[in-house]
Amino acid sequence: MVITYKCPGCGAPMVFDPESQKLSCGHCGTELTVGEYEEKYGEPDEREETEEERRLSGGSETVETEEEGRRISPDDGPTMNVKKYHCSSCGAEVITDDTTAATVCSFCGSPALIEERMEGAKRPAQVLPFVITREQAEEKFRAWTRKGLFTPGSFRSQSTVEKLTGIYVPFWLVDYDTDVRIRAHCTRTRIRRRGDSEYIYTDHYDVYRQIGAQFEKIPLDASQKMDDETMDLLEPFNYAALQPFDMPYLSGYMAEAYSYTYQDMQGRGRHRAREYALESARSTIQGYGSVQMREQHLKIDETKAEYVMLPVWMLNYRYKGENYQFALNGQTGKIVGSLPLSIGKALGWFAGLTAGIFAVMMIMGGIVG
Repeated sequence: MVITYKCPGCGAPMVFDPESQKLSCGHCGTELTVGEYEEKYGEPDEREETEEERRLSGGSETVETEEEGRRISPDDGPTMNVKKYHCSSCGAEVITDDTTAATVCSFCGSPALIEERMEGAKRPAQVLPFVITREQAEEKFRAWTRKGLFTPGSFRSQSTVEKLTGIYVPFWLVDYDTDVRIRAHCTRTRIRRRGDSEYIYTDHYDVYRQIGAQFEKIPLDASQKMDDETMDLLEPFNYAALQPFDMPYLSGYMAEAYSYTYQDMQGRGRHRAREYALESARSTIQGYGSVQMREQHLKIDETKAEYVMLPVWMLNYRYKGENYQFALNGQTGKIVGSLPLSIGKALGWFAGLTAGIFAVMMIMGGIVG
């Protein structure tokens, strides 16, 4: 079922506004907190549907694309089903894949929340609401592109900026208890002078450490579509701002349900916990001239895993056959990405620089002569 949060004042779709942290109507200006909306009007599916709404909702159906008798799937990966829904505002068909939980109708622009994708085990425990607005994200993107001297003009165009999309990305926040035992051979050098002689002494130490450390909320990107390295670089998020999950927070944004359970990601999570734990233990060995690790033993236990949604602004761009990505932490504004390089701009800049240097040399040569 596709749901849209309608404004009680004028009936237009309401979206979550990062600035006010409320559901906001862009037509009449009505604003309500998520709690106020649900207290006064309940969930959209709890309100009585009109005959017209029942006619337009039309249920859902699975759509499969086939070629030469086989399902098409990207990179020959796992089979991906797509579903067709009807927009509850205009009745147009909304096509999604099997992990999309929130999208926007491409015909009327109304937010479309697919409730069944957020039920049962797929329902997040908490959500971190967007703080960075679209306007702020666009300005940060433009400022970032201006840092590239040879960035192609098309990358700065309005048509490119409009592709910027706010996405709630699924994450597992996992807590780990670790016990680390390390042994190292360390040295410390002393210099003594007696008369005209200088003596160098090297002291050797057998250093042992046992450290117990707890790591809370290590984030693990649970979406197959998102690049893990990019998501890691967007950290940190301020988890103190997490809110109990409610569907209205997703209104006006894209959202993905998890592709991987936290059990699927245990290897990656344990690797991160291992690196943090070893670094914590090694950091206690200080004051030596050299440190050579001899032994390290590590025990890791997962103690808690929580499914949450974290906010990210994203833009994907293709230039000269290469893919480029801009990602912005929707809470802190931290940017991760790479800028494309226009060879034409670079050649033009170097040609202009060379001509300028040649002109200065000619002028200087005339003055000297």
